[in-house]
Amino acid sequence: MKIKDITTFLEEYAPLSLQEPYDNSGLLIGTENQTISKALITLDVTDAVMDESIAEKCNLIIAHHPLIFKGIKSLTGKNFVENLIVKAIKNDISIYAIHTNLDNLWNGVNGMLAEKLGLTNTKILSVNDKGLKKLVTFCPVEHADKVRKAMFDAGAGHIGNYDNCSYNIKGEGTFRGMEGTEPFVGKKGALHFEKEIRIETIAPDYKTGKVVHAMLSAHPYEEVAYDIYSLDNSDARIGSGMIGELQEETDPVTFLKHVKSVLNSKIIKYSPPVDRKIKRIAICGGSGSFLIHKAFSAGADIFITGDVKYHDFFEYNGQMIIADAGHYETEQFTKELLHTVLKENFPTFALLISRTVTNPVNVI
Repeated sequence: MKIKDITTFLEEYAPLSLQEPYDNSGLLIGTENQTISKALITLDVTDAVMDESIAEKCNLIIAHHPLIFKGIKSLTGKNFVENLIVKAIKNDISIYAIHTNLDNLWNGVNGMLAEKLGLTNTKILSVNDKGLKKLVTFCPVEHADKVRKAMFDAGAGHIGNYDNCSYNIKGEGTFRGMEGTEPFVGKKGALHFEKEIRIETIAPDYKTGKVVHAMLSAHPYEEVAYDIYSLDNSDARIGSGMIGELQEETDPVTFLKHVKSVLNSKIIKYSPPVDRKIKRIAICGGSGSFLIHKAFSAGADIFITGDVKYHDFFEYNGQMIIADAGHYETEQFTKELLHTVLKENFPTFALLISRTVTNPVNVI
């Protein structure tokens, strides 16, 4: 298998266009045409992870956090990043990062965390400005089902928790094939009237190319008429954080103990508990302090994330609990998520979840 087989799939699942401007997701070390036999999935790239990869004969490391964030002007081993880069190259190990593009997916890092915590009725907490496109095409009535299905299968037609969404209008199209054409219906050189269906649907901006390709492949016409409109609507399935609900209201401290158990956290730091039972839960794996205000505006009883600063705990005192359960702890299930989606699509390829605990934070 080539590296590009894996990266092409991952970038369809979590497109690089969804990463934050500061991020550096993608193939960091290696070439797309390099042959690989085994991959190691990890949260971070460390010396211990690199040694594990060498011992297990894994020639690809798939990490959540990018090893390379800043520009590198030399490789002299002056810091741990440069040392790891040199070690990877010497051992012919490629490194791929899938970071905030995976954070910003509905079924990404926060979706997995919500599932582990038992949240229901989940929604993206802060929908980003990655827009939607409306796609319109026209095809013979008897071919409409095939064309619609192809577009839906490629990622079109999602509105909230509904899929296969489209609007269809019957009408009549006209065309005349000129010299050099081979009309699917009608005769070359003669004006033709055809009963057609106008199919309208929507797709995320980053999936538009794939949907158009699928539509063209399924369409019977030699030349396909279609329109693409930019919309001001946001895609409710793309963005930061997540909010959901517990099955039943519960005591705040009881729920925090549940979180500590699920995440295997050594400690959870939290602001004074609210004087009521809680049900509405906001989360953000990793560093999510920037979403505190969004969580409160969305009506959360508690917001769980990592890397909360001291002064942040004063926000919404007595109105919403702010809990720091740890950066590593709230993202640890990313390894399981990546293993699951890759195994479903590459069932015979050797994929290992790293046994190395890369959490650099220790407590007494």
